[in-house]
Amino acid sequence: MFLDLGRVLSFFLSIISLFSMMHGAFFVTATTWQERLVTSIAHVVLAACVCCGSGLLFRQSTHPTVPLSRTLPVLLFLWTLGAAIILFPLAWVLDTYYVPLLWRNQPWVF
Repeated sequence: MFLDLGRVLSFFLSIISLFSMMHGAFFVTATTWQERLVTSIAHVVLAACVCCGSGLLFRQSTHPTVPLSRTLPVLLFLWTLGAAIILFPLAWVLDTYYVPLLWRNQPWVF
């Protein structure tokens, strides 16, 4: 019973750490992209530790022969990390080259 409760709590903690990772990468205002990158790397390390710990609990409670990379928290971490790796440079390029063009063509700018 306690193992199941620990598994649920660790899974929610891994979701919260992944949310913190994505929030630090994309939604922190008044920072440069270089500062966001450094912050994101620190959050990735924290989320990896939390998700691997949660994956160990998942593996222990179901089948100890299942590889750690096939547990739900680790798969969730890998998919989120893959999405962040794709979206972060894309957002950086769009913010650097295309958003200034949008601000320049607003009707209230004289």
